[in-house]
Amino acid sequence: MFSRTIGARRGRAHLRIRARLLALPISTVAAALVLAGLLIAPLGSASAQTAGGTVKRTAADSAAARADSTRPLERVIISAIRGSGSAPVSATTVTRSTITRRNFGQDVPLLLQGAAPSLTAYAESGTNWGYSYLRLRGIDQSRINITMDGVPLNDAEDQVLYFANFPDLSASIQSVQVQRGVGTSSAGTASFAGSVNFETTGLATRERGGEAQLQLGSFGARRGMLSYSTGLTPSRFAANARFSAQQTNGYRYHSGVYGWAGFLSAGYFGDRDILKLTATAGLMRDTLSYLAEREVDLRKDRRINSLGPNELDGFGQQLVSLAYTRLLATNMSFSATTYRLSAAGDYDVASDGSLYNYGLDFATYGVTSALHREQGQFKLDVGVNASTYARDHQAAVRPALSTLLYHNTGHKQEVSAFAKGALVSGRATWFGDLQLRRPHFRYEPSAASGIDERDISWFFVNPKVGVTLQGANGLSYYASYGITTREPTRSDMFAGADDMDATNVASIGDLTRVKPERVFNGEVGATLRTNTAQFTANVYSMEFRNEIAKIGALSLTGSALRRNVGQTYRRGVEFDGNWRATSKLTLGGNATFSLNRIKSYTDSSGDTPATFTNVQPLLTPRVLASQRGEWAISRNLSVSLEGRYQSKAFLTNTGNEALMLPDFFVLDGSVRFNVAGQALVVRGANLGDTKKFSSGYDNGDGPAYYILPPRSVFVTAEIRF
Repeated sequence: MFSRTIGARRGRAHLRIRARLLALPISTVAAALVLAGLLIAPLGSASAQTAGGTVKRTAADSAAARADSTRPLERVIISAIRGSGSAPVSATTVTRSTITRRNFGQDVPLLLQGAAPSLTAYAESGTNWGYSYLRLRGIDQSRINITMDGVPLNDAEDQVLYFANFPDLSASIQSVQVQRGVGTSSAGTASFAGSVNFETTGLATRERGGEAQLQLGSFGARRGMLSYSTGLTPSRFAANARFSAQQTNGYRYHSGVYGWAGFLSAGYFGDRDILKLTATAGLMRDTLSYLAEREVDLRKDRRINSLGPNELDGFGQQLVSLAYTRLLATNMSFSATTYRLSAAGDYDVASDGSLYNYGLDFATYGVTSALHREQGQFKLDVGVNASTYARDHQAAVRPALSTLLYHNTGHKQEVSAFAKGALVSGRATWFGDLQLRRPHFRYEPSAASGIDERDISWFFVNPKVGVTLQGANGLSYYASYGITTREPTRSDMFAGADDMDATNVASIGDLTRVKPERVFNGEVGATLRTNTAQFTANVYSMEFRNEIAKIGALSLTGSALRRNVGQTYRRGVEFDGNWRATSKLTLGGNATFSLNRIKSYTDSSGDTPATFTNVQPLLTPRVLASQRGEWAISRNLSVSLEGRYQSKAFLTNTGNEALMLPDFFVLDGSVRFNVAGQALVVRGANLGDTKKFSSGYDNGDGPAYYILPPRSVFVTAEIRF
């Protein structure tokens, strides 16, 4: 049995593993994908050049026209999930230009912080790489639906995605839509706090050419990226390939990170059909730094890391999808995608002089589809998703890795469907959205566990309604109301344990120990669009029933337990806007002001349970604000600044002022030099060297914190060819 500290490590490191055996085959595949992309271009260009000058221009014009016409068809599933631009949801879409301006290879949560209201993020290593996490409206990442091109990315058991497993993902993303609240129905786990929908770079609309990026920076940061796109060839084929590798020593002691990723997208674009293959593979290795540190220790040395240099971690993850899209009629289109999402590896935890090794591997096979139809003033999107999933969990003590302490398997199948309708009536557009979900979980225990298999099923009906009203002078208004219910994670049902057998089954209880949680979400907002500005403001209310929250008690292994909290709410107002003040100066920002409460909370961590009423949920700051500005000094030189403020937040649900995350303000900036299509970018993070903290928790001995990355500089050369 683990000690309390080691148990806490185990809970926080649940999905961190080492994938040494995967490194060679995945690297080989990634290199082959990139090479294939580089070889495609000469074939297409040769075909065009042999046709002669006049025919060459005609072919190019024809290819451009096909590219323009296939773009909506290529986005059928994405549009079905996100909803139309006039959908009554509180959402922010981060465009490719914004991603390019902000990206220097950092993990996606850190790239998105400041880009959308009510979004917070932190990293464990004290840098911008490694394990990082995001929260929406103070709600953790396990309750955020994440998709890429309509493919669900959340792990079926833990309902999270570790972005570190796909290094430099932003380099292949065309846009990101962050929906806050229940939003519109999606594939995979239900949107509860919100959803993050990624769209990869389009194939048909990309021009032929490539880009290389070389980067050096603080903490021994090194990054290289190479990408190439064929554009749409006369043979109606297009492909895009990317390979990235990055490394950092980390700021905290022995918290270095090494990762690489390969990405390939290739497709055939006919007059009425598109067949598109997307494959991405990533490998991340690091020395673990997932424990926060006490403030008294951080005052002595902000680089402290309680985990040892031998506690290593690695994770290899892959996604392959094949999508077919068909234009059935001028007003109807259909798309279906089959996909495989998988990962494998292991990680180490030192305890009582021994080095425990935990391994897992999983694979998800699924299909998702969408039908879009327009008939007069009515639009309809219908989608279906089905998947099957299995994940093995095992443990051993080094060096006897062949002698397993346990080996169990979790199985999960899910079927879901949604229908979204929009009806235009005068200036009003009425929306209706209904999602049906049936997840089923089955636990296959270890052979010598002494218990039988057990399973549980749920069935959820998640309705949403709303209206958008077009006003005068670029104004529009929206209102929506939705209800979403979602199931607990495996860790919730197992009281934080990784293995259930005859020794702990009585204390864990039945799989129904944690009930599904439900949210009732209302949104009212207004948007102003002019030639030079766009501003959005919205008011939200999220009323929870049986919210699954940390309760302060510890499991047998010492990890934090989560159970149902009767009634909680999150209410607030959000602002988001951009203004082109002059032809050279653009200003923008967002802000959130919120009131968040747990009506009654019982803390069972002490000898005597204590009940607290009307307390603020942990890690839910009342004020968040981001300010940004970009000044194009000349054709070749631009400067941008971004500030982020986060007010103080509690580290527990008890309202204890001694357990607080202090407020902080961080200022980042960049300078971009452009010459003949090439660029040199100098980025500075935390320019004021704020010595505050990005997140934390109560470790039983007072507050423990993750530090904000200190002042750092990164220089990137961008070369296009």
